[in-house]
Amino acid sequence: MNKPIWLFVFILLLLSGCGQPMKGELKNVGLLVPETINDQVWGTKGYTGLLGIQSSFGNDVFYKEHMDSEEVVRKAVKEFNERGVNLIFGHGDEYAQYFNNIGEEYPHIHFVCFNGDAKANNVTSLNFEAHAMGFFGGMVAGKMTETNKVGVISAFEWQPEVNGFFEGALYENSEVDVKVRFVKHWDDVETALVFLEEMTAAGVDVVYPAGDGFNVPLIERLKEKGLYAIGFVSEQSDLGENTVLTSTVQHVDQLYELVANEYNVGGLQGGNLFYDFQDGVISMGEFSPLVDKVYQEKLEESIETYKESGKLPNQDF
Repeated sequence: MNKPIWLFVFILLLLSGCGQPMKGELKNVGLLVPETINDQVWGTKGYTGLLGIQSSFGNDVFYKEHMDSEEVVRKAVKEFNERGVNLIFGHGDEYAQYFNNIGEEYPHIHFVCFNGDAKANNVTSLNFEAHAMGFFGGMVAGKMTETNKVGVISAFEWQPEVNGFFEGALYENSEVDVKVRFVKHWDDVETALVFLEEMTAAGVDVVYPAGDGFNVPLIERLKEKGLYAIGFVSEQSDLGENTVLTSTVQHVDQLYELVANEYNVGGLQGGNLFYDFQDGVISMGEFSPLVDKVYQEKLEESIETYKESGKLPNQDF
């Protein structure tokens, strides 16, 4: 009995698709970064996420650095469009305004930014719910301080991890004095170092440098002084296990792939989306050997409780 030709074609297509990336809405992907992909912190995380998408979906990816004005962003989007890009990541909060203005001109492209306010239908803002990670980092600082003085050097006042750190430190140690300073820029290393010198001169011995453009230089300075840090955004234990007590890690690269998959299956919505520990894109980093194992277990239990209930240790159930 002869089998119909369409059956052989179907089987051939099925076999040829085995082991290949799933194809859907996603075509090519673009990335815009305000500074560089080589900063080893925020920009590098975006680039790593872009490469992860390329590996998972097998499409072409493109990136442009120093995209710090609407004029250059418009030129980049036009070029990406000519290259068949239909998903563009703007790696920062500044891209929300640019994309809101540009989005209607490219209805076939979906624009993704971070920590902004998405208003156009084809613009999505990804927001890390950073209060809890700051809280758990603050708990470690409150536990490990020897002077009962800890500090936060943050880029901006709106960062939720700042209040989280303050609350966590006080929850763990009611005697602690939390000093807070705002650099008002992600990359102003000079100002951040001035604030650090002021804090350490006042007796602060644990600092949370909550700015990805200046946290590495601050941690290096704390290492020189024999003091402690809570790492920010990246796993920073490699900067010194006897300096970095733990890190509050945002897994930006994993979020990139999660969002790309949502878009590929037609499920990515416009608007503001929020992610936390429960979504697997925020975690605490490795603990310094200076942090007691029993306390590490206590903190991990608190994090698991938070994942299940949404309640921090200082909140009533």
